Amino acid sequence: MVCLIKFPLPARAVLAQTGKQEQNENTPVMNEDRMSALKSLTAALMIGVSGLVASPALAELNIVIDSPVIEPMPFAIPTFVDEGGAGEYANNISRVVADDLAGTGLFREIPAEAHISGVTSFDAPIAYNDWQAINAQALIVGAVQASGDRIVVKFRLFDVFTGQPLGEGLQFAGTPDTWRRMAHKVADAVYSRITGEGPYFDSRVVYVAESGPKNQRQKRLGVMDYDGANVAYLTDSSSIVLAPRFSPNGDKILFTSYASGFPHIYIMDVGSLETRSLGEVPGTMTFAPRFSPDGGTVVFSLEQGGNTDIYAMDVNGGGMRQLTNAPSIETAPSFSPDGSQIVFESDRSGGQQIYIMPAGGGDAVRVSGGKGRYGTPVWSPRGDMVAFTKQNEGRFHIGVMRTDGSEERLLTASFLDEGPTWAPNGRVVMFTRESSGAGGQAQLFSVDISGRNLKPVPTDGPASDPAWSPLLP
Repeated sequence: MVCLIKFPLPARAVLAQTGKQEQNENTPVMNEDRMSALKSLTAALMIGVSGLVASPALAELNIVIDSPVIEPMPFAIPTFVDEGGAGEYANNISRVVADDLAGTGLFREIPAEAHISGVTSFDAPIAYNDWQAINAQALIVGAVQASGDRIVVKFRLFDVFTGQPLGEGLQFAGTPDTWRRMAHKVADAVYSRITGEGPYFDSRVVYVAESGPKNQRQKRLGVMDYDGANVAYLTDSSSIVLAPRFSPNGDKILFTSYASGFPHIYIMDVGSLETRSLGEVPGTMTFAPRFSPDGGTVVFSLEQGGNTDIYAMDVNGGGMRQLTNAPSIETAPSFSPDGSQIVFESDRSGGQQIYIMPAGGGDAVRVSGGKGRYGTPVWSPRGDMVAFTKQNEGRFHIGVMRTDGSEERLLTASFLDEGPTWAPNGRVVMFTRESSGAGGQAQLFSVDISGRNLKPVPTDGPASDPAWSPLLP
């Protein structure tokens, strides 16, 4: 655990070209928020954040990521300054920040060998002419200090061509084993300031880690950072597990397990790994669970007597209620961010399609309208879109559409793509891709909602069923 702390930063931005210094005297520490403890296998920490207004004026540096064509913005990030005891932390944190930004496809790092200026002091004047000469548009300057069980990371972001700081100087503090989280937080701040979008790097993904031959695949739950680092396993492979889902605050995970011989829903506490069956009804199978936005309700599918409908119950397993009642298969429910509606898949029209109904049940409206079959719908955390799996003409796709079914966009195409999950900011989707053939294996991929920047997510072995956590506290 780390207490909330204050580390005042110099509130000045030096304009090297003119020698002029802008300074806010006695600038108070801003953005004090007590961070709640993150219960996880790899870290139990609280990160303190303190910031200063670095300049009264904000620069105009920005990326419009809805543009159909994007030229990645060139940025420079000299290795963060070691202000004492930082060892390799300064270099490692700089590399993670650079990798986070470059990994979006929106930014391009200018390699260190091209730098004309170096940064040896966090408070040194910025030689803007030198950074302009190598066509850097954004400059990230940072420093790291380590002492005992505490690391402090601070940074500033500069618009090179206007010669101004962009936004506030911020600093983060935590324990040595949380240095990657602090790096992700720096990258999140840079990303948000330039794009205007919400952050997503400081988040985790729960998934199904697979092993063994394709016809006898063993499966267990794993959890990792969004970029595949810090992997920990939550279950063993003694029982098949499917479809893990984080709670809205990330402290619990819903999943389906075959531990009893039939699929049933289980709920796990992430901190203690305590697991219990949830709402098990004799003679039924329960699966495809998801939390409501407030975390108090679980919506899921229940199969009984050959018929599958959607049900809801309290997170403690009580108050079970039926939301659909049809001879068709109703499954894969997902709440809207405001909790008022549920999107789900059904074959009530003769083929697998996507429908939306009130959260309490009632009349459902079909929203999918293109050729092919639609499934696994997931409502965007922004509330503006639904991601889905589509099967058409022998190919599988991950796609997005507006919540009324308009503006359908297919982001991928392959032998088998399925099971999308949204990043916390609603701009990136992660999913499972499986290769063909007897030796085919499942792998995680991500893609942004424009269809750009399709890339694999590194895992220790075959992996499927990803579910993105909310942004960590």
